[in-house]
Amino acid sequence: MQHRRLSGHGPHVSEIGFGGWAIGGGWGEQDDADSIAALHAALDGGVNFIDTAEGYGEGRSEQIIAEVLKDRSEDVFVATKTPPDDGPWPPSPHCRWQDRYSAAYLRANVEQRLQNLNADRLDLLQLHTWTRAWNDDPQPLLVLRQMREEGKINLIGVSTPEHDQACVIQLMRDGLVDVVQIIYNLFHQEPAAQLLPVAAETGTGVIVRVALDEGALTGKYSPEHRFPESDFRSQYFAGDRMARTVDRVEAIRADLDEFGLAEQYSLADLSLKFALSPPEVSTVIAGMRNESQAKMNTRTARLKDLPDELTKRLHRHNWLRGVWYSGK
Repeated sequence: MQHRRLSGHGPHVSEIGFGGWAIGGGWGEQDDADSIAALHAALDGGVNFIDTAEGYGEGRSEQIIAEVLKDRSEDVFVATKTPPDDGPWPPSPHCRWQDRYSAAYLRANVEQRLQNLNADRLDLLQLHTWTRAWNDDPQPLLVLRQMREEGKINLIGVSTPEHDQACVIQLMRDGLVDVVQIIYNLFHQEPAAQLLPVAAETGTGVIVRVALDEGALTGKYSPEHRFPESDFRSQYFAGDRMARTVDRVEAIRADLDEFGLAEQYSLADLSLKFALSPPEVSTVIAGMRNESQAKMNTRTARLKDLPDELTKRLHRHNWLRGVWYSGK
């Protein structure tokens, strides 16, 4: 497992991180025994970075992670997230930070994160979403800075809103965040335009999420595939979205075949390696629901980087499809 620096003054973390959403139950029914086995397999494979959130099973993901880590001796960096208080997701331009991330709300929520993770200090606390409307008066981040001075938080981050990822660029340049969590994958390459260069300029750590486009970039789904209603992807791939996506996945597979690398890289390997290709990226988190998935994802880290010529070819798969929210 290779490691990269998480922000200019952060720790070195594994290139592949453990994504904790599925073990909280948001991707359909999930057995805790499978979740625990997945975490142990990932840690055995060299993973030392775990990403979770309150919203992943109302803290269930955090609790399972804490249960596993008490039996491990490694130093493992755990990032979690605080969601905004009640209101639209993502926040509307008309939302006030006072209603969504008040100081009292943030303090109470951080205490809950500490309790769930059985920790005295959070390695990284990320606001789970944001809006550009708050950029000129970013008081929630100043509250987190105060909590860092009090010893409750180490690093501070923001997970980008899908519809406006570039809204965090001002926060990065103003030195208000140590880390940003972004969507970057074969279909969604827009961060390469400005966000990633600004991360390099400011020394901001970059966590990549959705590197496999919610599983579609593994190439394992047919155009007719449907997810159960308990899996959020039943809405993410609503209507004809899966069929349209599979067509584009097959075009990516054709590039892999043309370069003669299909024996060396699976589509999942290719997708994770592509997400790791920008040097500004600190780690790529992948969801791991069981031991098998954990072993497959950690295997990817041991593969050689993609040839530059192939990476450049893959740029053509950038897909301006907008943002797929439930019901839209």
